[in-house]
Amino acid sequence: MALQTRVKLAKLDAPKVHGLDHETLIRIYRTMFLSRRLDDREIQLKRQNKIYFQISSAGHEAVCAAMGLFLRPGVDWIYPYYRDRALCLMLGVTPLETLLAAVGAKDDPSSGGRQMPSHWGQPKLNIVSKSSCTGTQFLQAMGAAEATLYYEGRPKALAQAKKAPLGEYVHHERDEIIYVSGGDGATSEGEFWESLNVACAKKLPLLYLIEDNGYAISVPVEVQTAGGSISKLVRSFPGLHVAECDGTDPVESYSVCKEAVQYCRDRRGPALIHAHVTRPYSHSLSDDEKLYKSAEEREEEARRDPISKFALFLVREGILDQKQIETLEAEIDNEVRAAADQSLTAEEPSIDSIRINVYSPDIDPASSAFAAEPKLHGAPKTMVEMVALTLADEMARDERITIFGEDVADASREDHLKHVKGKGGVFKATSGLQRRYGSDRVFNTPLAEASIVGRAIGMATRGLKPVAEIQFFDYIWPAMMQIRDELCVMRWRSNGAFKAPVVLRVPIGGYLTGGGVYHSQSGESIFTHCPGLRVVMPSTALDVAGLLRTAIRSDDPVMFLEHKHLYRQPYNRSENPGPDFTIQFGKARTVKEGTDLSIITYGALVHRAEVAAAQFEREGVFVEIIDLRSLSPYDWEAIAATVRKTHRVIVAYEDTLSWGYGAEIAARIADELFEELDAPVRRVAAMDTFCAYQPKLEDVILPQTSHITAAVKQLLEY
Repeated sequence: MALQTRVKLAKLDAPKVHGLDHETLIRIYRTMFLSRRLDDREIQLKRQNKIYFQISSAGHEAVCAAMGLFLRPGVDWIYPYYRDRALCLMLGVTPLETLLAAVGAKDDPSSGGRQMPSHWGQPKLNIVSKSSCTGTQFLQAMGAAEATLYYEGRPKALAQAKKAPLGEYVHHERDEIIYVSGGDGATSEGEFWESLNVACAKKLPLLYLIEDNGYAISVPVEVQTAGGSISKLVRSFPGLHVAECDGTDPVESYSVCKEAVQYCRDRRGPALIHAHVTRPYSHSLSDDEKLYKSAEEREEEARRDPISKFALFLVREGILDQKQIETLEAEIDNEVRAAADQSLTAEEPSIDSIRINVYSPDIDPASSAFAAEPKLHGAPKTMVEMVALTLADEMARDERITIFGEDVADASREDHLKHVKGKGGVFKATSGLQRRYGSDRVFNTPLAEASIVGRAIGMATRGLKPVAEIQFFDYIWPAMMQIRDELCVMRWRSNGAFKAPVVLRVPIGGYLTGGGVYHSQSGESIFTHCPGLRVVMPSTALDVAGLLRTAIRSDDPVMFLEHKHLYRQPYNRSENPGPDFTIQFGKARTVKEGTDLSIITYGALVHRAEVAAAQFEREGVFVEIIDLRSLSPYDWEAIAATVRKTHRVIVAYEDTLSWGYGAEIAARIADELFEELDAPVRRVAAMDTFCAYQPKLEDVILPQTSHITAAVKQLLEY
């Protein structure tokens, strides 16, 4: 691996300069060389154990610097990847700021020391926080591009977004575009293809830059990509402008970037640039390319180094002489040295800062501000009817709200609406919303769960309020990367500079007598395990109205779990509580008062607990039932109070017994309230297997009223 890069003039036929004056050419070279010197300085600091990670942009500088000439900081939206140092420098990121990230300083503008260096993010420049995940940025950029088109037709939504928390960073210009980049390896991810599909279908102003250095760590491009060329594979996408260039040549890159950027600004659709670059250094300092690259290959890469090639071009064109180049390089060396010295004395983040920006500091959905009394009126409604009613009320109030997912629209072909009743979701939870609010606010998506969540994140970072639906909880897993590593973490990793207050509506659970393995799953504990994500699960229509409205009005991402079995039950219906009814998160509901034993539960087990309690009441035994309804945060005070009251506790939940949500509740009771207990904490839950299609098997697998009554008897006899 190279330690320091020096300009070495080699033989090269000088290309023609197309519309580039001397000042611009020098600026390009300065940015390229500055980028390389920052790489070299970071490598040196890492070997001195003064920073903790390094990943270089070496070999990518030319096309990134050229692209930076066309993107407008603070206007266009930038989703860079970690080798885009030269681009970020061109847009206004300073050498000091890049090195503050390297040392993990408190004043690192990209993350406050929370992310590795080269994970760019600056709201004032519209550079959206980047994670380490490969390819996830493509879907988020797609959602950001959708927000661009949405704001063009919905100025009221833009005005509302500007008034929300972090609204000072909400911008929109009529000819703005969205830039997203990645390496050749990232194009193997399904999210890349999902984003291309929607970008072309909706003609989004989205510019892809694929920086192909021939390797994804040690895996060569021919193993990653069929035929070894991503640009050849994508040429059949309709409306996609595709161009290929030598990304080590800034002049050729300039011409190609100019055309692609203009294509997107003219709203002709998305564009993709396939830039062939080099990677003269290893993937990162954790990698050694000598283990898989031959000496001949590495020598050939060195001959294509964009720094030395462009230096020779400047000399041959008479733009700079060798002495002027050396003077410029010395100036840059001094600038980098000064920035490094300053960064090494920068203040570190405080230990107390680690909990800051896990959740919104501006809106607390667990606060008393969301405690409201219902103003009941009208005929009783089921849970699923209350979902539609609440969504309709909130959409009328807030034009930022968009609703999308699989089958959620009434009919994607609008000319059919006058002839058909309309779908409105497989459970009819969004029925009529498209007719009422328009197809730009309520629309169907491709069958691609990662795409649904990723585009929602992109919209939310732009100030919109997406309420996205995953049709069945059982099929949420393709979106897990977007949820756990992006949605939950966006605010924390950017140190509060960006947020993604998405609401994910997810039908969940069994008791369907025929749902089988793939329509009956629970698994809420997996998501309550994710910091930054709120998780709620109502069991009544009234709670649906209050909790869904709070979810939409909060400033955090919320997973709103709707139990399918409860959608149309008569016993949990409610009158309309009014358009301002909200319920605090983290506030349990006392379903039934009791003195002899407590059942702490939620979801479909609430009613089963009520049936069991009614049986015992006829025998003179009084069971208290607590419906948590908010799973993260949860109401520990209510749990502690009921334990101190009855001294016998059952935690009932539908997920599997082992590792399920109730295990945490039971463990904390045993840990903190042991002296209050007159008997062990019991759990009633599903068997540690899968839910079967045959109803008799389902009855045995899932927890029933009989399981609860048996547990109550055992505890009372203890």
